[in-house]
Amino acid sequence: MQNEVIDIAGLEVQIVRRKRMRSIRLRVAGDASVVVSASLREPKRNIIEFVEKHLDWIKARKESAMHSRTYQAEHASEEEKREWRQLVEAATRVLLETWEPIIGVRVKKLAFRNMKSRWGSCQPATGRVCINTRLALYPPRCLEYVVVHELVHMLEPSHNARFHALMTKYLPDWKESRDLLKG
Repeated sequence: MQNEVIDIAGLEVQIVRRKRMRSIRLRVAGDASVVVSASLREPKRNIIEFVEKHLDWIKARKESAMHSRTYQAEHASEEEKREWRQLVEAATRVLLETWEPIIGVRVKKLAFRNMKSRWGSCQPATGRVCINTRLALYPPRCLEYVVVHELVHMLEPSHNARFHALMTKYLPDWKESRDLLKG
């Protein structure tokens, strides 16, 4: 796989070359970056023409992306990130006071990080739970879902049928909250 960044009509476009591509694919990522995937053999002029042909679509998608939580998180100031952490930390401690006795587990070490690809993590063997501070950008029910999710992992480490049954037992509408985080 090869990567290259070029300017096309004033847009910074990342070109990702892959062996097994049959067509040119275009996407605008959550951070509003433009990514084109193409075959290793695809001529650069074809890629440029493809992007130019889709400029209106790209601009509309970039505008939409720039109002997204992902974009907001990627372009946040250090002060905003500190505020998120304080908010999420305070809310998580209250949620743990509520949910630990209900689920019957205890967090031994609690950590908070600004993460791009995970909402939380749990190490059942050590009792360590880490919560993403970006959850401050979402409705409070999303933080509650992540906290319960990680506490349930202390009972069931994998995402199997037992895990899903426990999630439904403790938080019947958990799938709606999960879906808010995906969108």
